[in-house]
Amino acid sequence: MQHVRLNATLGAMPAYLVSEFGVAHEADGRRYADLASVSVAKHGGRYVVQGAAPLVPEGDWPGGFRVSIVEFPAMEDLLAWYESAEYAQALAVRTSTMRRRLLIVEGPKLQPSPF
Repeated sequence: MQHVRLNATLGAMPAYLVSEFGVAHEADGRRYADLASVSVAKHGGRYVVQGAAPLVPEGDWPGGFRVSIVEFPAMEDLLAWYESAEYAQALAVRTSTMRRRLLIVEGPKLQPSPF
């Protein structure tokens, strides 16, 4: 699979990867999650949400799909992770077992709620 190189924005704004996914085989899904988690950490990322089943008050949502959100310090870190050899190992597992849509966005750093 050929990856599209996105224009990385210089600066300290965090970047977020939003993954909407469905898993056909749970064992393969767990293997992918294990490999992806190690690669995310190696590239400075952290899971904000991992494998959650969302509530969907509006719009269509494929049954059984889940959501993960990963924060990286900057777009450069996210893109380096996505194109890394470590993540390629996870992608090899994902290709045969998951249906997915990825979204990449920049945004301000998430602050803990005072409540």
